[in-house]
Amino acid sequence: MKRTFDLVLALLLLPFALPIVLVLAAVIRSTTAGPAIFRQVRVGREGRPFVCLKLRTMRTDTLNAPSHEVGSSGVTSVGRVLRRTKLDELPQLWNILLGEMSFVGPRPCLPSQTELIEARRAYGLDAIRPGITGVSQVKGVDMSNPARLAALDATYLDNMSLTNDLRLMALTVFGAGRGDRLNASR
Repeated sequence: MKRTFDLVLALLLLPFALPIVLVLAAVIRSTTAGPAIFRQVRVGREGRPFVCLKLRTMRTDTLNAPSHEVGSSGVTSVGRVLRRTKLDELPQLWNILLGEMSFVGPRPCLPSQTELIEARRAYGLDAIRPGITGVSQVKGVDMSNPARLAALDATYLDNMSLTNDLRLMALTVFGAGRGDRLNASR
């Protein structure tokens, strides 16, 4: 049922999201050099890699690392707004349509985040699709503490339901969580 819900909702949202993505892509391209869509290999269900899509919020020369390891100076002025409003996530509707992601689940990590991958595997989280939002995102916990993040994400498995997904999605839309923390010292 979760996959059907994801698919139907993504198809319903796509006609509204596409014009927004196109406008934001034009703004990104007009204010910074480089592509408007950011593509990055992430770890998906059962540990399979996939290319996660986002609107680009950082300069193109920014380190390819988890957000908490990247300096805030790498974020563009438009990127700050996109990250705060979570509009940078809209291209992930395509990832949902392809079956690589879900609306709700643990945030997809980079293949280099082996400690987090192993911690999630120990909880059985690798059996579900990563999500645009999830328990940790809503609670404002970033990926800098893999054990804590995996334990918090695992609470989703005990409460996985359409009602809980709708609650987490509503909390995300109305501003819960602050997204991935950036290293202010860089």
